[in-house]
Amino acid sequence: MKFKQSEAQNQRIERITTSHLIVGIDMAKETHVAQVTNYRGIVLTNRHVSFSNSIEGFEKLHRWMEDLQQKHRMSKVIIGMEPTGHYWWNLANWLTHKGLQVVLVNPATTKRNKENRDNCQSKSDPKDALVIADVVSRGFYYEHTKQTHVFQRLRTLMSDREFWVTNSVRLQNRIIQWLDIRFPEFSLVFKDWTCKRSMATLKELPTPQDLAGRSTPEIVSMWRKHMQRAGSTTGIQKAAELLAQARRSVGDVTALTEAKQDFVRLITEFERIMDMLADIEKHLDPHGRSAPFH
Repeated sequence: MKFKQSEAQNQRIERITTSHLIVGIDMAKETHVAQVTNYRGIVLTNRHVSFSNSIEGFEKLHRWMEDLQQKHRMSKVIIGMEPTGHYWWNLANWLTHKGLQVVLVNPATTKRNKENRDNCQSKSDPKDALVIADVVSRGFYYEHTKQTHVFQRLRTLMSDREFWVTNSVRLQNRIIQWLDIRFPEFSLVFKDWTCKRSMATLKELPTPQDLAGRSTPEIVSMWRKHMQRAGSTTGIQKAAELLAQARRSVGDVTALTEAKQDFVRLITEFERIMDMLADIEKHLDPHGRSAPFH
């Protein structure tokens, strides 16, 4: 028998009892806002509480919740928040470390329920906090659990890797665009412009004008600065093809000095990013777990 989503929601609702203080928090960069209800959605305080995104603010929230628990004789607390951006992360982990139950609410669910109390789609931080508390009381949430140390390391590494892969793709597109304008025939010689022989050429002689008047032995000699076996049969053939394509190139020659300066910066940055990605890969084993740092 398949487990229905409605059954899961019913179980989440049943976990919330008369002993629960339900806290909804609207997250922001600097100042968060919290509001509380009981399991029936009755607001338990006349004023919301605002607190800063700092240890002092977190402790202020904690004291506020403890006072309300004592005042209303509630032994349990469930704290709901939207996982929008990254502002919620530190508070959620701090509360979890305190042994408090933290749950997450889908922002789309909050948006759809804005009219429940005042029949209005208006937005304010206190209202959003109250809507989040309402949503939690009706079981529209999912649990937040503090991740293990190993998983957090892996998550950080993969997030870092994703960022630099995105940057490398952006740079590669810029470099390809540059070659399409300045040396469009280059791809006829090197299908993969990131191979060693191609990279050596781009560092030393990136334009057809740089190759003008050069000989095959000179090209091979230049490649030897960056790679072994530069003078193999394949190398000599590639050098001859490169010179032939340079002689018939239709690449743009305007502002060539400035264009080459830009290209040097692009290649340098691309290599730097590739070195960083290689370093990140060293900390990942074949099974996707983070390897020890040295």
